[in-house]
Amino acid sequence: MHNRLLIDNGLNLQAVFDIESLPEGLLAILCSQHPDLNRYRQLHLFGHAGRRMWEAMQHSDRADTTDPVDRFSANLVDRYFSVALGCSDYRMLFPGGERMVPLQQLGELAGWHYPSPFRVGVNREWGSWFAYRAVVLANTELAPTAKMASGSPCEACAAKPCLAACPASAVTSSELLLESCIDYRLQDDSQCRAQCLSRLACPIAVVHRYSEEQINYHYMQSLQTIMQYRQTGKMNDPPVPPAGPGPES
Repeated sequence: MHNRLLIDNGLNLQAVFDIESLPEGLLAILCSQHPDLNRYRQLHLFGHAGRRMWEAMQHSDRADTTDPVDRFSANLVDRYFSVALGCSDYRMLFPGGERMVPLQQLGELAGWHYPSPFRVGVNREWGSWFAYRAVVLANTELAPTAKMASGSPCEACAAKPCLAACPASAVTSSELLLESCIDYRLQDDSQCRAQCLSRLACPIAVVHRYSEEQINYHYMQSLQTIMQYRQTGKMNDPPVPPAGPGPES
């Protein structure tokens, strides 16, 4: 099984799409950002779910890098294509690319991503405890992946404890009050500098919750991005308070 390498190292989510079969709107976005899209047959989306990738990463070489998660993911995907698949004709769009990749739209197409009140994608199997790790264009001929048919777990959640758990009252049933969230996270005594209490209150798939170390790592990364945004008004990615599915994680 050629994806054993990925699963054993925690990249346990993978979706393969035939490029010619992508929805028109998504295809237009990708073509506008990546003009060479049509020279490839397939697009591969990789993600990690649960704690396995973080555990595997502890045994890898994490020295001399400010982006150990991206480095680990990129190296693993390179090994997958070159060794497991024997494919040399591929290009990694994310991580490391300079152009935008519509990660959440690809995740929706794969059935991984449903919106939540705390603005982190969720699904029934993994809750919010997953993230997008790589996107690759390749001249492969793998069978396209069926959509994960889980549906939104938030629709069936009557209690919605994530709403009451937010100390900034920024999480509501209709929207996330982003500036209120950011203001609270930047306070010296904030309970959400290195975590999101709303996300922790979510009852979906708690068995897969990240370790405290992993949660703190991701949220401190996103806090640095938010601080940069407040200081300069600019940053490469949108200002998102949590560290969920997306490049901020």
